[in-house]
Amino acid sequence: MNGPRIIVHGNAQDGCGNTMNEGEVIVYGHDEDIIGLSARGGKIFIQEDVGYQAGIHMKEYQGKRPVLVIGGTAQDFLGEYRAEGILICLGLNLREGEYHKAEFIGTGMHGGFIYIRGNVEDYQPGKEVGVAELEENGYRILHQCVSEFAACFSYDGEAILGRKFMKLFPRWLRPYGRLYAC
Repeated sequence: MNGPRIIVHGNAQDGCGNTMNEGEVIVYGHDEDIIGLSARGGKIFIQEDVGYQAGIHMKEYQGKRPVLVIGGTAQDFLGEYRAEGILICLGLNLREGEYHKAEFIGTGMHGGFIYIRGNVEDYQPGKEVGVAELEENGYRILHQCVSEFAACFSYDGEAILGRKFMKLFPRWLRPYGRLYAC
């Protein structure tokens, strides 16, 4: 996909935005598995939940930065093997104090960031992932991406941003490199 704007009034199927270079995908519903697989640019906004391996192997390419914003929550392996880009999981359908469901978040991640609104248990992120509080640059990125998401679905972006976010980051550049060294 190299530039169109696709709007889905309903739910999307597996692999939406696969190897996307630029453009937009806006889904007024939920998406199944592997949304944004290997996306190299463009923006994907999902109003509700996503399935397994959302944002797997997203990476930046030739100055393009992929963005995936999920309004709901995700299944396991959210952001697996991420190389770069922005992945935001808002959990808008979670009740106050309820945790996201995904396990193995960011497994194999070696670049980029995952921003999660709300909380995850200590066991949910992959072993290669660190968790930090947001800094000024993180707030700026979130404000821009969440504002665009909110405009698509007629939400109050400031209200979404008014809750706690955490930033997940890769602890190592090549988390599995030492396994394959000769």
